[in-house]
Amino acid sequence: MEEQNPIISISNLEKWYGSKQVLKGINLEIYPGQVIGYIGPNGAGKSTTVKILTGLIDDFKGSVTVAGIDLKSDPLAVKARIGYVPENAEIYDVLTPLEYLDFVGKLHNMEEEQIHNRAIRLLGAFGLAENADKRMDSFSKGMRQKVLLISGIIHNPDIIILDEPLSGLDANAVIIVKELIALLAREGKTIFYCSHMMDVVEKVSDRIMLINQGAMVADGTFEQLQAEHGDTLEHIFSKLTGNGDASSDAASIISAFD
Repeated sequence: MEEQNPIISISNLEKWYGSKQVLKGINLEIYPGQVIGYIGPNGAGKSTTVKILTGLIDDFKGSVTVAGIDLKSDPLAVKARIGYVPENAEIYDVLTPLEYLDFVGKLHNMEEEQIHNRAIRLLGAFGLAENADKRMDSFSKGMRQKVLLISGIIHNPDIIILDEPLSGLDANAVIIVKELIALLAREGKTIFYCSHMMDVVEKVSDRIMLINQGAMVADGTFEQLQAEHGDTLEHIFSKLTGNGDASSDAASIISAFD
């Protein structure tokens, strides 16, 4: 890799909820243009990491810098560099997509004409051109997810954090998002991708990080993880998170009907 500074640097990151420690000294450096697959079982600390990176949680120990900006010192400057697409988010569904995207764009200090032009093009790319002026309270989950995706990239951020972004999307939209991730990375954007869909993580990520019980247990390309642990990403995940033999568990479920 060329000599360059990390766009995200996390050092000794710890987070407690009362007496429960959910992040146990996370250290990582992420570089421009990388597509990071950030995976782990429920309760491993993925969502907490994301909420810290996006400035939603500020009471943590350790240091986090984004594009050279200390997160604790200037969270607003960090938020300006990030696009965030949460798995489940409340959108103002009494608004139309154009009204909602206008609101989001103005939060990022974009000019009204630029917001409108970019929103029209992005809505068209996601097959929502005919719905641009319709209230979103009648939209399906997939349609809302498309609007959320657009809202996360409309300001052309350097870093895009995607938390289960394919949730509710149809097959064509899934293909578009996977292609979009690759194109954004080629433009030097950094993608931080959280998902339980191992096959997608394996395909879109050029670096995979596996967190379990608040600690990083694997970090490398899929090929590196495969060489060390063998087999598919699903089996690597199961092995390193101590979830046992999924095939055996499934067989046990079926045998219960005998």
